[in-house]
Amino acid sequence: MIKVKRLFFVVFILMFTSFVNASRDVVHQINIDLEIGSKSWVYVREGINNALSDSADAIIFRINTYGGEVVFADSIRTAILNLPIKSIAFIDNNAASAGALISISCNKIYMREGASIGAATVVNSADGDAMPDKYQSYMRATMRSTAEAHGKDSLGNWIRDPRIAEAMVDERCVIEGLIDSEHTLTLTTLEAITYGYCDGIVNNVNQILEEEKLEPNNGEITVYKPSKWDWFEGTFTGTALRSILIMLIIAGIYFELHQPGIGFPLAIAILAAVLYFAPLIALGLAQYWEVAIVIVGIVLVILDILILPGTFVLGAIGGVLIFMGLVLGVLDNVVFNFSNVDLTQAGAAVLSVAIGLLLAVAIIGFAITKIGSGALKRLALDTTLDSSKGFIAVDTSSQQFVGSIATAVTDMRPIGKIIIENKRLEAVSNDGVFIAKGSKVIVIKYHAGKAYVRPCN
Repeated sequence: MIKVKRLFFVVFILMFTSFVNASRDVVHQINIDLEIGSKSWVYVREGINNALSDSADAIIFRINTYGGEVVFADSIRTAILNLPIKSIAFIDNNAASAGALISISCNKIYMREGASIGAATVVNSADGDAMPDKYQSYMRATMRSTAEAHGKDSLGNWIRDPRIAEAMVDERCVIEGLIDSEHTLTLTTLEAITYGYCDGIVNNVNQILEEEKLEPNNGEITVYKPSKWDWFEGTFTGTALRSILIMLIIAGIYFELHQPGIGFPLAIAILAAVLYFAPLIALGLAQYWEVAIVIVGIVLVILDILILPGTFVLGAIGGVLIFMGLVLGVLDNVVFNFSNVDLTQAGAAVLSVAIGLLLAVAIIGFAITKIGSGALKRLALDTTLDSSKGFIAVDTSSQQFVGSIATAVTDMRPIGKIIIENKRLEAVSNDGVFIAKGSKVIVIKYHAGKAYVRPCN
């Protein structure tokens, strides 16, 4: 009988312990301590997904950042506002600019003593100057709507005054007793408490648990730790790096077309294309049809350069398709349905692609004029293969035309065709300058099956 009672007692203890543990809260923590950008967005997105899959009751966002890119801050803000569970911001010193926007999106805000929140004016990352008013207008509206999303209290007062959020962007906003019309607003911890932008002063996350009456099992909080894939995805979806990858794709293809065989430039272009599209496909942004648009565009450009030089039409169509495919690959659209894309995201995508294309054009132009002379001569193969030693690579009969006048039968950009004594030759503008169809040119040298020409004076 005693053994039976003891067994029932053990079962009761186990059931009671299980019930107590089951009633504990599940709390996740996501650290936002980088400059706000693609990497921060990927980390926050994956941290939120982990928390939701773990049936978390609350997420604490520990924030210490001076800001970053608006487009990624807006993505983080939207994800937090749409959370079905409690979101808590812990400002661990700084929540400036984009960091302020993210903090305001949370249900609750706690700040360390001596911390600050505000200064959300949109600035140019290159020199720190304020961007034009259309960007400020978008940020003002975003800050206001984020504050308004938390609603009003029982007395009809805003829980977070939208005017204060707007004053963090626009120095023209005046709030009597708080800010004049000469400075953008930044709140200290005590000021934030006074004006409803902070719910309490804490020194660590454990104090937030006490304030919010959260009781995780054994007092443990699950802190999100980014994986290697998260790092890769976040790094290679950054705006600046995307521009560099686009530059490598375009420049690599161009230089590959101007050298025999398949070599290093093509390998660089393929690798850059993989690094550009792979993270975007993983994010669900880029679709395979968008990749196909870029490939078709590249094929048309190659046809224009190699098969139909001087037509320009195929090259122009190809260029437009490449630009469209690269931009669409960044935007969250479903077969040209842009309902999920705002103006800031579209502008950032167009800007990054345009910068990449301009960089490619600049490098190609520089290489055309500089390789073969000066310090860059080391990059060019200038070894002489003497025919007396048995080296005969191409027909050299056209050497006789050096010094002769010819006519360009296609536009030369810088490659095209010339005609001389009823013989058509492939030609290259020696200085890389454009030569129009029908122009008179002089052959200054003949090398590797190509005539190098310059316009006649």
